[in-house]
Amino acid sequence: MRTAFFVSCFLASTTDALTAPQQKQKSLNVERRSFLQTAITTAVGGVIVGSSQPAFASGGATAGKYTTIPIAKRRYYGRVQESVHEFLLMGPAIVKGDTTDYNVQHFFDPKGAVIVAAKRKDINGQCTKKDGQCKGTEIRDSRYNDMKASMYLLGNAFRINQTKAPDNLPTVKAAKAFFKEMDEMEKMVVKKPKANDVAAQKKFLKALDILDEYLDLVELPPTDSGNYDKEFSTLVGETSRIT
Repeated sequence: MRTAFFVSCFLASTTDALTAPQQKQKSLNVERRSFLQTAITTAVGGVIVGSSQPAFASGGATAGKYTTIPIAKRRYYGRVQESVHEFLLMGPAIVKGDTTDYNVQHFFDPKGAVIVAAKRKDINGQCTKKDGQCKGTEIRDSRYNDMKASMYLLGNAFRINQTKAPDNLPTVKAAKAFFKEMDEMEKMVVKKPKANDVAAQKKFLKALDILDEYLDLVELPPTDSGNYDKEFSTLVGETSRIT
């Protein structure tokens, strides 16, 4: 009964955030994230596994003066934001501890996401292949694997000089800390999905806090901003703007 109440409240708060007047949007999003953290913490027996402090723009990531930053934003902002969107879709199931849920399994499914769309191989509109197969083959992988690649590549661009090793960058450190928690969660939910997985709840909540640290460093909105309620194009963008 308690778990069902948590889930119904989480879904209700999500609906409110999408339909409330503009001036109330920010406070509702903060409340939604706070509920998600509280619900998971309560479900695992009151064990607090992460900080609930909101992330704000630090300014540290804006110190770079190299063109690699705007280029990286155009290349990876869409992929990172879509990954965060699908990561947050796991929230209601994680509140219940249900790692058998579709959104949880789909996030880690090695065939779950189209990474590179199939391209036609015809010449001037004419297929010259004998078998007539000019459509090409798409490349698929899990959304989580694409999230790791795009987060690392985006974070690696946020540097103030070209001599600092990637592993010493705050952005890369945050990304790798996130990967550590999620890699462990992946092993749990892929090998032995459960209807009440307390360990996975803890990993998700800790990863959520680290993810907000990373998003702050790469100049993206926090998870409680409402920015990730929609889907994003993963194609290379024309500008480095968020929208």
